[in-house]
Amino acid sequence: FSPKELHGIFPWLVESIFGSLDGIIVGWNLRCLQGRTNPTEYSVALDFLDPSGPMMKLVYKLQAEEYRYDFPVSYLPGPVKASIQEQVLPECSLYHNKVQFPSSGGLGLNLALNPFEYYMFYFAISLITQKSSAGTHHISPSNSAYFILVDTYLKCFLPTEGSVLPPPSSNPGGAIPSPAPRSPAVPFTSYGMHHTSLLKRHIAHQPSVNADPASQEIWRSETLLQIFVEMWLHHYSLEMYQKMQSPHVKLEVLHYRLSISSKHHGSPAQPSHQALHAYQESFKPTEEHVLVVRLLVKHLHAFSNSLKPEPLSPSAHSHTASPLEEFKRVVIPRFVQEKLYIFLQHCFGHWPLDASFRAVLEMWLSYLQPWRYAPEKPPLSAESLPRSVSEKWAAFIQENLLMYTKLFVGFLNRALRTDLVSPKNALMVFRVAKVFAQPNLAEMILKGEQLFLEPELVIPHRQHRLLITPSFGGRFLSSWPPTITDASFKVKSHVYSLEGQDFQYKQMFGTEVRNLVLKLAQLICQAQQTAQSISDHSAETMGAHSFFSWFRLTPSEMNGSYTGNDLDEIGQDSIKKTDEYLEKALEYLCHIFKLNEAQLTQMMLKCGAAQDENGRKQLPDCIESEGGLVLTPLGRYQIINGLRRFEVQYQGDTELQPIRSYESATLVRLLFRLSTLLNQRFAAQLQVLCSREDFVGRLCRYHLTNPQLTQRIRYSPVVKDRTSQSLGPRISLRFLASYRTLISLLLLYCLASWFCIGPVGCTLMILLSYFLYAVIMTLFSDHCRPHEH
Repeated sequence: FSPKELHGIFPWLVESIFGSLDGIIVGWNLRCLQGRTNPTEYSVALDFLDPSGPMMKLVYKLQAEEYRYDFPVSYLPGPVKASIQEQVLPECSLYHNKVQFPSSGGLGLNLALNPFEYYMFYFAISLITQKSSAGTHHISPSNSAYFILVDTYLKCFLPTEGSVLPPPSSNPGGAIPSPAPRSPAVPFTSYGMHHTSLLKRHIAHQPSVNADPASQEIWRSETLLQIFVEMWLHHYSLEMYQKMQSPHVKLEVLHYRLSISSKHHGSPAQPSHQALHAYQESFKPTEEHVLVVRLLVKHLHAFSNSLKPEPLSPSAHSHTASPLEEFKRVVIPRFVQEKLYIFLQHCFGHWPLDASFRAVLEMWLSYLQPWRYAPEKPPLSAESLPRSVSEKWAAFIQENLLMYTKLFVGFLNRALRTDLVSPKNALMVFRVAKVFAQPNLAEMILKGEQLFLEPELVIPHRQHRLLITPSFGGRFLSSWPPTITDASFKVKSHVYSLEGQDFQYKQMFGTEVRNLVLKLAQLICQAQQTAQSISDHSAETMGAHSFFSWFRLTPSEMNGSYTGNDLDEIGQDSIKKTDEYLEKALEYLCHIFKLNEAQLTQMMLKCGAAQDENGRKQLPDCIESEGGLVLTPLGRYQIINGLRRFEVQYQGDTELQPIRSYESATLVRLLFRLSTLLNQRFAAQLQVLCSREDFVGRLCRYHLTNPQLTQRIRYSPVVKDRTSQSLGPRISLRFLASYRTLISLLLLYCLASWFCIGPVGCTLMILLSYFLYAVIMTLFSDHCRPHEH
């Protein structure tokens, strides 16, 4: 087809593939398309959308004709949408010269995008707008067609080896210059530090459509990365973004808003405070979203680490470095660092306190370890030993100091509020501690903090260079003065650019954070003992489930107490893993923060002080008061998270306790009436039997009395008449109402019938068996726990 015909169907085709922006049209649902379930559709979709496939050929064919397509501003991320609607141009060069004001009667602002930008905008934003259905939660996001396409586009347009492949088009100059401005009705200002495109000298000043291949290659790479970052990492509040801006930019924006509010260009400008609340969006990233961002981070590390070594001569570098090499040099600090930092802060502060936080954690740890994606490999002899972090990464650590320190404090605050007995939560603490315990990493972080805390040196024009913006017409790299290269200034510039000039830095190795680490170490010790208690309880429960114990009720079933938690259903292996994770995490934390062994010993003793006489079950943290035990905040936290609990037991008469789920309600009531009748009828005879000093008296006292209940009621301030009358010897038949007892009797009867004993013989055998059981329990009463029945 001709480009004119293709131009008409291109927006419809893009929407049919990726779905509509409002989510009504699902499209091909690439996020749920997997090769295991739909192999044919999966392979066809990947082939069609491949960088060298038919869809991209269509994009490049339309690109050569300089077509433009409208993208609604209302579907952009919140800060971008708010700033454009307030006539303030975002700092990203992706939006420059693209904002189109509506004609009279128009519905809203639009971006005029070329075909490549339009296609990538829809591809990237479909990760946010398309909602997963209820039946697709079992699908692995990393195996979906969307995830594979993201990886394919990154490898194609941001290659770690070689250069970007040329467009699959007969026209060598398929890509076109950036669109010229279309005279907007209201002039724009910038609310951020202007970072100009790396391509200004290559594309913006190219009068001809046929630009050189190097600039074509870098244009597609930069556009792809900017779109991915803007769509996936820019969903935070405008207020948070403006907090990072320098004071003179805030003043410039304020003056601009005051100036345009007096003009008549439609409705008056909305006040800034109201505008912030009007354009806020509730952004809740999904686990799939975080996994895609992690893929982007890992690839950018590999892309940046594939930079060729710098030549010895600076003049040679300035003439021979290709645009792609320059792009690799600045790709992380220029495009990713700021927005990823705020995205991680948002996730650390708003993500639920459950195991799904693991995705955010691994994405953060991937960014902190660029050396994992470096081309060099460790020597074979050192594979068993922890790999030391090389000194060449000190500059990266210093220029990303807040990523290491402030987010580590954020993780500590999360870990202090989670149940560390859970193996998944214990694994997350272990992962963070293991990463920060890598040899030489803590020392380099400490060095970065020392550089930031150094007193400000008096260097001419240093202060205003923090606030100066690169010249709009030149290259990004040439805009910075080459004379200021000291590490202290770089660290300060990094911190103040992300958090503002009035930021109060909290030292990672300071006293306050050290106290948080000590609290975490205390919780780890408590969680270890709780896991051990659960393990012992599970072992006892498994040991108690013998063949003969199945025919009677255990005391825990009678009083209704329960001391386990969800780990009882997981098994002993998971409990062992929890203990291993916590033990190694505590060891790593001691190594990172040089914790004193005496402090850890004292904490272990403090954690074990609340154990009961068996040394296993722990009471919640309490303090003594006039009214008895009072829970502390730590004790309330332990009860809420199931770490500890008070042992609540039934303290009354077992005959009068509520009917349990394992009992027949009808039989309980009938047997209670029968036992009450027998006890009233034969009370004197039972008293005489229990008063005897021979074996018969001992047998009756063991099975017809309950001395523990007698002692509890006798010293109780409230004694019920009905209960006080039943303190003497009595017959209890309630155990016959248990379903397990009934099934046992039924099995014995069937066994007797098999041997043709008959009903009378079966009854005699059951009575004889119970009598022998009672005699044996009486003989060993000093070593056995008495029955409550």
